[in-house]
Amino acid sequence: MKVAVTGVAGFIGSNLADRLIAEGHTVVGIDNLAFGPREQVPAGVDFRRVDIRDADLVSHFAGCDAIFHLAAKNCIADCQDDPLETADINVSGTVNALRAAHAAGVPRVIHAESSAVYEGSALLPTPESEMAPQSFYAVSKQAAGAFADAFARFAGLQLTALRYFGVYGPRQDYRRTIPPVMSAFILALLQGQQPVIYGSGEKKRDFIYVDDVNDFHMRCLSDARTIGETYNLGFGTPYSVNEIYARIAAQLDTDIRPRYLPDLGGEAQTTHADISKARSLGWQPHVDLDEGLRRSISYIKEKVIANPDRALAEGRGGA
Repeated sequence: MKVAVTGVAGFIGSNLADRLIAEGHTVVGIDNLAFGPREQVPAGVDFRRVDIRDADLVSHFAGCDAIFHLAAKNCIADCQDDPLETADINVSGTVNALRAAHAAGVPRVIHAESSAVYEGSALLPTPESEMAPQSFYAVSKQAAGAFADAFARFAGLQLTALRYFGVYGPRQDYRRTIPPVMSAFILALLQGQQPVIYGSGEKKRDFIYVDDVNDFHMRCLSDARTIGETYNLGFGTPYSVNEIYARIAAQLDTDIRPRYLPDLGGEAQTTHADISKARSLGWQPHVDLDEGLRRSISYIKEKVIANPDRALAEGRGGA
């Protein structure tokens, strides 16, 4: 198949492009490089430096069989600071991508929602039927999802929505204002620095390794049962930020202790995915936390720490 990936320079997008190419697909990569670096775009991708809000986006989707729409502004802290840009990228950008897909005659679109839409829910584990967004980021993803549903109704697009929980692994974005906990802690400890934890460290997150997410991405291309559906993608087990820190420190054999700063606003206390719907298709996450951390540490040692040309973010761990 010929598949377009928006946000191809980002963490999930670049890993997905690798997987698509490995399985014999042709990949058109779309990214404006605002949040992901050019060096993360895999070799073999037909890369186009284009913003998803570009009026000519349709020309880049021409001839594609499917689109993975992953491009977004996704750092919650940054989204809280600038709700206007958040809406412009995440809502208007998604509407433009869906319009372009329809105009280009692309029948299939798999688009990224977010587990952030469950921020205000007290139901754990949380099924896809729950919606309780709190942050500007979560609201923007809910609004984009509503537009996607409308394109399915009025334009006949075959849509699948994916609500990612705490995806981690190679290329996880350590450049963000508040980097995700995995990469933030690993980077800091490998450099002998004291990582930062916001709040008490007792917030819990459901983490899933990126290869397991890509297994479901591939299923979306081949399994017609996914059309018109929304799926949670998590491991189904929440861990506290303190426990994540302890496991990383144990693997790195360090006794450096974190420092604690005031909590961040707009974040859920606990995320816990009900993944029974995805499992009903035969999908199952396989990479457990310790193995996923081992792979993440290996990647950061070899590809980030060993590369002096890359600017390393301070080790601050947002949940």
